[in-house]
Amino acid sequence: MSKHIRKSVVLAGLTSLLLLVTGTRAERIKDIAAVAGVRNNQLIGFGLVGGLNLSGDKTRFTSQTLRNMMLQLGINLPPGTNLNTKNVAAVSVHAELPPFAKPGQLIDVTVASLGDAKSLRGGSLLMTPLRGADGQVYALAQGNLVVGGLSASGQDGSKITINIPSAGRIPSGATVERAVSTGFAESANLVLNLHTPDFTTANRLAEAINRSFGTGIARPLDGSSIQIAAPGDPSQRVSFTAMIENLEINPGDAPAKIIVNSRTGTVVISSHVRVQPAAVSHGNLTVTISEKPQVSQPQPFAGGNTAIVPRTDIAVQEEGNRMFVFSPGVSLDEIVKAVNRVGAAPSDLVAILEALRSAGALRAELVVI
Repeated sequence: MSKHIRKSVVLAGLTSLLLLVTGTRAERIKDIAAVAGVRNNQLIGFGLVGGLNLSGDKTRFTSQTLRNMMLQLGINLPPGTNLNTKNVAAVSVHAELPPFAKPGQLIDVTVASLGDAKSLRGGSLLMTPLRGADGQVYALAQGNLVVGGLSASGQDGSKITINIPSAGRIPSGATVERAVSTGFAESANLVLNLHTPDFTTANRLAEAINRSFGTGIARPLDGSSIQIAAPGDPSQRVSFTAMIENLEINPGDAPAKIIVNSRTGTVVISSHVRVQPAAVSHGNLTVTISEKPQVSQPQPFAGGNTAIVPRTDIAVQEEGNRMFVFSPGVSLDEIVKAVNRVGAAPSDLVAILEALRSAGALRAELVVI
């Protein structure tokens, strides 16, 4: 892409942004898509927390880790030395390295106990290297922990615990030592990945960019990715990306789905669910069994014994069946009203929806999680 073309693309984008008219359902591209390669990277490390008030570990690997650390610091302990680790805890340290983070910047870290430490409250994390998936060190963590949990116990065995005292955070507790390449400035093109893949949304996104910056600038690769020809100069590429992510489009409607949470009874029905002509009858059968034992008292001087005679009452009650008919193309609002009229509980609603699907009258995907 020549300098003249790049300048024309940027000028065309600025002009189109001023003339862009969006609908009521329009969403910004930055809210529904992300630039490929621009993401967080997970870091993890293993370290020690010291300064605990007799609430540390009693595990063997904690004393072994402490021995190795002291050896690296030039302290050679005699063989067989018993290390008391009541004030020390072995912990995992993890963090997320944001995109474009540069050496010297600070990131937050989370510290969690790996042994049987009762509490990390008041502890201080010793210098811990944080590594990425490639095994390279990307940050160094150290500092005092902020623990939101609290645990206290008495000699009689009583104990109280508030939140989780075996985990904490260190705000700005790690210093970035190595940057991660995102490929943002090196690649010839930008690729936008939709958070929710959808062919309609991908096509509309490419059309919106071409309408704003010129035909042929963007082309959809599949239902999730859109390739965009971007300026080669890094500063122009940043401003070009900023203009793209602030464009607004109308995303495609989601497929018709019914989500059922079998554990909580929650049912979510999307707006495009439709029902073909069908008749539904709903009723409940209630069986009540109650035990009412009676005492049998013999007559005076009869020589008998007092006895308890069992008595069981069984009552069967059936609610009046109610039937309702779905007309062709019934909408979500009408489905909910019809189900509410018969007083169906969430479990009954699931049974009705499964029956409609089995009858071929439900035009939606039924997902049970």
